[in-house]
Amino acid sequence: MAFGRSDRRRAAAEEPVALKMLVAGGFGVGKTTLVGAVSEIRPLRTEESLTEAGRPVDDLAGVEGKSTTTVAMDFGRITLRDDLVLYLFGTPGQDRFWFLWDELAQGALGAVVLADTRRLEDCFAAVDYFERRGISFAIAVNCFDGAQMHPVETVRDALDLDPHVPLLMCDARDRESVKEVLIAVVSHAMERSTATAPAAS
Repeated sequence: MAFGRSDRRRAAAEEPVALKMLVAGGFGVGKTTLVGAVSEIRPLRTEESLTEAGRPVDDLAGVEGKSTTTVAMDFGRITLRDDLVLYLFGTPGQDRFWFLWDELAQGALGAVVLADTRRLEDCFAAVDYFERRGISFAIAVNCFDGAQMHPVETVRDALDLDPHVPLLMCDARDRESVKEVLIAVVSHAMERSTATAPAAS
């Protein structure tokens, strides 16, 4: 059966909007776990075993039990609404893989910066990266078992965040918790986009 122009327009209108989102943060903060917790598809992972050769450059302080590391990216997909799909790209957390970030950041609507309050300084570089490039982001404090909980404002002050940057507590293993973070990033990015859009003449 042939489709008319109106049928094609209706089909196009029903196609969901696809948005690209980065998941960043320090080494061992839970980026791979977060992507895996919400992805509707089997997530693509580029993890390799840590080796003795990498020991001089891989800082395992606070994550001594970690045996693998992301060497390119994690990739997953989640449908937030019938008309909105997010493609998630988890960035590598180690300094020696930073050359990949510019490529991954191309076309990204926004980013989640995962933070661990036991190693808060590990997310400074990611925050600086997105601030310098004008990419909207939210901080998600991954509440690890046994980690001391701090008030949100204490964490905000420690990171020297602008007041408009969303900061949420989350569990990177929990789908609903991660979805709340992703919704916050999308909302924040949309608000910033609307605020900076030129007024119609």
